[in-house]
Amino acid sequence: MTVDSSAESSAANAGPAIDVRGLVKRFGSKTVVDDVSIRVETGEIYGFLGPNGSGKTTTIRLLCGLLTPDAGEGTCLGLDIRRHSAAIKRQVGYMTQKFSFWEDLSIAENLDFVARMYGLPDRRRRVVEALDRLGLSNRRTQLAGELSGGWKQRLALAACILHEPKLLLLDEPTAGVDPKARREFWDEIHRLAGEGLTVLVSTHYMDEAERCHRIAYIAYGTLMTHGTVDQVIAGSGLHTRLVAGNGLHRIAAALDGQPGVEMVAVFGSRLHVSGTDASTLDRALAPWMGQPELRITATEPTLEDVFIHLMNRSTDNFR
Repeated sequence: MTVDSSAESSAANAGPAIDVRGLVKRFGSKTVVDDVSIRVETGEIYGFLGPNGSGKTTTIRLLCGLLTPDAGEGTCLGLDIRRHSAAIKRQVGYMTQKFSFWEDLSIAENLDFVARMYGLPDRRRRVVEALDRLGLSNRRTQLAGELSGGWKQRLALAACILHEPKLLLLDEPTAGVDPKARREFWDEIHRLAGEGLTVLVSTHYMDEAERCHRIAYIAYGTLMTHGTVDQVIAGSGLHTRLVAGNGLHRIAAALDGQPGVEMVAVFGSRLHVSGTDASTLDRALAPWMGQPELRITATEPTLEDVFIHLMNRSTDNFR
């Protein structure tokens, strides 16, 4: 397929990295993405949350032209997602959930192979720069199959940025990686975004979602909410009470299913009790108010509270 060079040059114009409206994607009789509209600014880290199988990955692929929508329109990197998908793909780095590099090749050999596939000029320089950037230089001769999860993650990211993409897609990139490696990974993502790279990332980790500039919650193909973390929490309509003290498991069991109580979750020596009606929630908690061994206070709902609240409201369209 011939790449439209004029289309590629138009992508240099200032504007949002992604601006799509009314995206729909069906597989057989199932609507996997249903009327989704999203705008992502250049240099933004945009997070996608939602239950497994809810259409997050399909949505991300539609946004950047990797899949063709059944309905809807829009642009990615200034290019039409329908007419210029080939040009878009040349400017995208995609890090999949599953490690997909050659385990019997070294780190450097893997990166050199990827550079050859892209047909990159001066590929040796690019490989050395990627090794240095991701802290892989001292391990360059180590076989990929011998790497831990965190080092495999660094190799995958190095391969994704070899061709200097303008958009980076990360599909649950830190699953199974230890907290230190996760933090180092996110520090690098923020450095890349600071240099103008736009990042779309799907995650189940609430702390990672909080490191995104904005997030979207997608449940079974439907965009249920989007915005900054603070905006999503504020717009959830949830009220949360924090119960601290002894006997929390007994209290949690008694509150479960009570009018006004949508969620009850134990966090060590604290209990999060949430609902959408503050007065009904307080009536449910009234039997424990004033007990000297307990402290009951109003608190802001967490992003996890909102996540569970939205899951409870969504309907699995594959049932």
